[in-house]
Amino acid sequence: MAQELMIVSRDLCFSYPESDHALFSHINFSIDGQGFFSLFGFSGSGKSTLARLIGGLLKPDSGSILRSGLEHSLFSYNTERLPGWITVREHLEDVAPPGRSELLLEIVSELDIVSFMDHKFPRLSMGQKNRVNFARYLLQDFDLLIADEVLANVDEPSRTRILAFMKRRYPEKMFIYISHNAREVAVFSKQVLVIPQAGANGITGLISLSGMDLDDFGTADKTLVQNKMIEILQASSRAV
Repeated sequence: MAQELMIVSRDLCFSYPESDHALFSHINFSIDGQGFFSLFGFSGSGKSTLARLIGGLLKPDSGSILRSGLEHSLFSYNTERLPGWITVREHLEDVAPPGRSELLLEIVSELDIVSFMDHKFPRLSMGQKNRVNFARYLLQDFDLLIADEVLANVDEPSRTRILAFMKRRYPEKMFIYISHNAREVAVFSKQVLVIPQAGANGITGLISLSGMDLDDFGTADKTLVQNKMIEILQASSRAV
């Protein structure tokens, strides 16, 4: 039996060396099981910092983040550098593990990369680069993929299609999606961890909300989506 996927934060504290106050103070939260989870907060709230703490790219000042069943964790962000001297096709074929040719074709189609496969990266728009970068990660072996604003420069219809594809194609994986788009977070997420406004002692707790956990905007009731978005936005405006 496969080990259950789980992330648990216990009394997590973190501050940047140049800061005179803590960003996170004694934060506790848990993420449990397969599926699509989100970190949500306004710009500057600490989403990326928390994502890096979860991914092990930053170490807490004290406390811990425990990961269970997550042997292969990946972290992707939207400003990663891509090689300018080869084509998209050459790069994706180079980074794809052996035996992934069918998956590569599927990902290239779903992320709408086909039309610029023979272009070199300097010719691409930011949105095109973001899609290629994310494709590199979807090709790999992973239990957990932390996606930090990976689709920030991609148009909304394309983002919606890509998120739906992620959920359909990888139901056994854990995704942590970092975004400030309340609508897509509300619709796609199983659980939303909202980072509220910092108080005098920094951020002392997250607000955990259930998401609608759908994989298609077309099946979402507009009133329910609106209500869930309001709930998420109100939570991010609180001081905790």
